[in-house]
Amino acid sequence: MSRRASVLSAIAAAALALILFAVTRRLPISHLVEGLSNWIQSLGVWGPLVFALIYAAAVVAMIPGSALTLAAGALFGPLVGTITVSIGSTAGAALAFLIARYLARDAVARWARRDPRFEAIDRAIGEGGWRIVALLRLSPAVPFILQNYLYGLTRIGFWPSVLTSWVAMLPGTVLYVYLGVVGRAGLEVASGVRSRSPAQWTLIVIGLLATLGVSVYITRLARRVIREDPRINHRIENREAIP
Repeated sequence: MSRRASVLSAIAAAALALILFAVTRRLPISHLVEGLSNWIQSLGVWGPLVFALIYAAAVVAMIPGSALTLAAGALFGPLVGTITVSIGSTAGAALAFLIARYLARDAVARWARRDPRFEAIDRAIGEGGWRIVALLRLSPAVPFILQNYLYGLTRIGFWPSVLTSWVAMLPGTVLYVYLGVVGRAGLEVASGVRSRSPAQWTLIVIGLLATLGVSVYITRLARRVIREDPRINHRIENREAIP
């Protein structure tokens, strides 16, 4: 992916965050979303834990977590939101790994064989171990929800997979949580609920740009390493995905 394409993707994600919150305030589902938010917030210190459990269940159910990550940023702020999503996504990835390895291995294996990337991933991890898992988590050549189950079929151990996934998923988690924070701040100002000074907006914009810059840099670096690594070059990124 070129630098320009990476930047455009990041800007599109930021715009999506704002649109998501704006739309949910206008559509009938806004009451449901507001009710869920109020319920989570009414739980006090238990709110983040309950949210993390919901997130883990969504990961196991193969539900994309982008919207939940944005919501965590809006509900809990950058620090607590990041911790909450990190716990939920890692717990969900660990559960999916165990399901694929011990509970539904045959069913997951039949499903995985339909995707030409699985053989490439299995061979690459067999040779590179946790390093390949880190690269794939940082550079989503394979969707997050698929990786969680695929690793359970490979030769990597449980703890190397879980710990590597936890660390490597952090950059993306921080980015989407921060987008949720920015989206909520923008809507609060637009609706008159809260005003912010130029200094506060400056800090928000600087934080967003720094987060985007780090995320784009890490993603591009991981993609370059994948392209240059002989163990996985032309095995994963250059294979056509099956929907």
